[in-house]
Amino acid sequence: MNKERLKKLMAEFGKLGLVIYLILFALVLLGFVVAIQTGFHVESTAGKAGLWGAAWLATKVTQPLRILATLALTPIVAQALKRWKKPPQDGVTGG
Repeated sequence: MNKERLKKLMAEFGKLGLVIYLILFALVLLGFVVAIQTGFHVESTAGKAGLWGAAWLATKVTQPLRILATLALTPIVAQALKRWKKPPQDGVTGG
């Protein structure tokens, strides 16, 4: 069911849905990196690769939640962007 809603969202909002999903992915990934790093002391290159791998795995587990968040946030962000880009209606005409 989420895949159908995601396809509908992409058809309606285009790239905005993808951008929001990628932003959420990056924020969650970096959040897991910070959370894991504060719990473990990593000094080697292999340790850093392990850190990013563990963070990626944790981020992958949260994918259904990120999809739901994308479905919820995209229409809200689209509406906010429309209001922000809309010129003020003050009755003054240029000429």
